[in-house]
Amino acid sequence: MNNLSILDISIIAAYLVAMVLVGIYFSGKNKSSNQFTKASGKIPGWAIGISLYATFLSSNTFLGVPGKAFASDWNSFVFSLSMPFAAWIASKYFVPFYRNAGGISAYTHLEHRFGAWARTYAVVCFILTQIARMGTVFFGIALTLQALTGYSMQTIMMVTGVCIILYTVLGGMEAVIWTEVIQAVIKTLAAFLMIYLIIRGIPGGLSKIIEIGQSNHKFSLGSFSPNLTESTFWVVLFYGFFINLNNFGMDQNYVQRYHAASSSKKASKSVWLCVWLYVPASLLFFFIGTCLYAYYQVHPEFLQVVKLNVAGERLGGSATQAAITQLASTLKVSDYGDKVMPQFMVTQIPTGLLGLIISAILSAAMSTISSGMNSSSTVFTEDIYKRYFKPDITDKQNLFMLHLGTIVVGLLGMGTGIAIIGVSSVLDTWWKLSGIFAGGVLGLFLLGIVSKASKNTEALTGTIIGILVIIWMTFSSLLPEKYAFLKSPFHASMVIVIGTLTIFLVGLLLTYTKNRKVSEA
Repeated sequence: MNNLSILDISIIAAYLVAMVLVGIYFSGKNKSSNQFTKASGKIPGWAIGISLYATFLSSNTFLGVPGKAFASDWNSFVFSLSMPFAAWIASKYFVPFYRNAGGISAYTHLEHRFGAWARTYAVVCFILTQIARMGTVFFGIALTLQALTGYSMQTIMMVTGVCIILYTVLGGMEAVIWTEVIQAVIKTLAAFLMIYLIIRGIPGGLSKIIEIGQSNHKFSLGSFSPNLTESTFWVVLFYGFFINLNNFGMDQNYVQRYHAASSSKKASKSVWLCVWLYVPASLLFFFIGTCLYAYYQVHPEFLQVVKLNVAGERLGGSATQAAITQLASTLKVSDYGDKVMPQFMVTQIPTGLLGLIISAILSAAMSTISSGMNSSSTVFTEDIYKRYFKPDITDKQNLFMLHLGTIVVGLLGMGTGIAIIGVSSVLDTWWKLSGIFAGGVLGLFLLGIVSKASKNTEALTGTIIGILVIIWMTFSSLLPEKYAFLKSPFHASMVIVIGTLTIFLVGLLLTYTKNRKVSEA
């Protein structure tokens, strides 16, 4: 390992071994599908809340958010500000709904409302969303560890992926939740440690950071104009509200935890605990990005190293130094924003502390990936395998499928991470992918909850139209210039907003039209 001391390596190895040992410890209890999927409903509400917080606080937050804040401003923090609005709806309506429904899957009720197609469609969208999320998280880990170890990003993803798959398969949901409680503490302490180390390296300290941040508009939350074609305050707020509503209301990661609590009241409280922890924690990571911006303004020679490294990666090993220098001079800040935090870690963090912070980044990734694997395996087994292939499955067979599904989804997540190597912003990539896959499901779910009169035909028609709108908004930018009039004028973050509203409103309109014709007849 090129840049890590024996002490740092030992700390990282100890952390990875400890997580696997947690899985081994809980494997003794993990003898039934009920225990694997919801820990038999015996987890304290506070532990579930912290685990939800840990799932939100992924390596996309740990690496992507500082990179985004470095490259631009705090506009993306508006996403966090939307969480309380979504949490209020979730705690008041969604949590009691799922607890009373009884089934472990978040999507079983869609079949009761609209037919088997709705249930299957929601499951496929959820699994694709999780694979996309795991891919960006794997990418985030590899991005940092490559700079520190010299190993290829593919190798790093495979090694960390095997460790995550191992403890998730062994320990089930109980291992996932309790490891996330530990990981949440590690990640939060690491954020404070990073801020301290950066401030220490800037002459003038905190006041200098604020001065540089203000003069470069780094604390801006974005424009308040009603412009839906750019990343304004309102675009991010709408995007955040719909994504968080999807997270708390439709995401199996969260719904499965509601069932792990001993009561509906404790499950609802866990949602609010997650919000009150995540909003200030995410602010810390935006502040880290601003601190890094100030640091590299004070030490521009270190920023030049970042640019040269990025240019060298793009040109390959055969490039001349002159070509690398030339390309480095043309790079935009968005091209290297995600690289500044790993570079700071490589050059400025003392031995021992570096191992702790890398362990925190690993924990940020592991909590997201492990919960994604467990929940994806659960819905595949419940909503696909048992529904279409083996309805009379025994509990032993069910547990085997849960284990197998966990492994397969983990491998697909790794493959996605390898496929997106080279993207400029891990946060932007995740936001785009999640908007595509999540947009259709939320609209369908809301139609089922709000409009009791809507049936299969209205839901299916609305979903088809909504999917077409999502496809248009996502890919119309690829059209040739002669068809520019067909391109979507909206910002990419509006995909989930408009896609959700299209399905919901079309369904309502068709239901209203049908009922009116019936009443007139």
